[in-house]
Amino acid sequence: MAEMVVKATRESFGEALCELAKTNKDIVVLDADLAAATKTSIFQKAYPERFFDCGIAEGNMIGVAAGLAASGKIPFAASFAMFATGRAFEQIRNSVAYPKLNVKIAGSHAGISTGEDGATHQCLEDIAIMRAIPNMTVINPADHYEMLGAVKAALELDGPVYIRLGRLAIPSVNNNDDYKFELGKGVTLREGNDVTIIATGLVVREAVLAADSLKEQGINARVVNIHTIKPIDEDIIVKAAKETGRIITFEEHNVIGGLGDAVISVVSEKCPVPVKKCGVQDRFGYSGPAKELLEIFGFTAPGIEKEVKSFIG
Repeated sequence: MAEMVVKATRESFGEALCELAKTNKDIVVLDADLAAATKTSIFQKAYPERFFDCGIAEGNMIGVAAGLAASGKIPFAASFAMFATGRAFEQIRNSVAYPKLNVKIAGSHAGISTGEDGATHQCLEDIAIMRAIPNMTVINPADHYEMLGAVKAALELDGPVYIRLGRLAIPSVNNNDDYKFELGKGVTLREGNDVTIIATGLVVREAVLAADSLKEQGINARVVNIHTIKPIDEDIIVKAAKETGRIITFEEHNVIGGLGDAVISVVSEKCPVPVKKCGVQDRFGYSGPAKELLEIFGFTAPGIEKEVKSFIG
């Protein structure tokens, strides 16, 4: 087994950029005065001539990234998810996605786990915003290994990509030696026929822990990790619907417009079964220690276990 790594995916993102830049001279990185937080500072230290601090001007940063992409470079533009997708929405839509330019956007500090920064910085809408833009690929890695694979896959894809980064250090779940990241392909982490838990991001590990606990109680829950929200893996979802008869989704995001809605779109059209969406119930977060907030909002293993039991009666 590969080493279990406890690391924030934002740090894995910075490390992946540095490693890939060794052999790809076209990679450039832009940041909106948050390099220390987004961990693009790792790249900045290694390749200062290929790093551009655009200041607190996310819209301008995306415009510069679009220009660099049109000139043949492969820009990775990073900021907090709230600002990368919120402030720069129009530039992403019109200057990047519409002409289908090869710009990679990284949104760090997404979700409730942003913690003490509070509601203004706990972006719970970024997946919904990016899903709605044509030509945009949306990735939400669950751990260190998945982030390394996601950045490489984004680099190899010719077109716009949004990658969600987490602030909180979390243990890796993809520790098997044969793990391979495939864009648009979900991963079955636990087998089961009683119910399917579909999760994304840092909630994936908690879903696995919940499934292991449920198994000891006689409930065999399948766990599916959906790291690519768009395009979503319809085959693995339909298979789960047919074989388990019910699906419950978990995401550190608003239940409107995120993973749950993406799953429901597939299930309702191709294999109708009961689906329950679990996430942030259309509300803002608030300031507090990240781990406590995750517990309060039901994103830990005991919270997931409780929801699954309630769902299956």
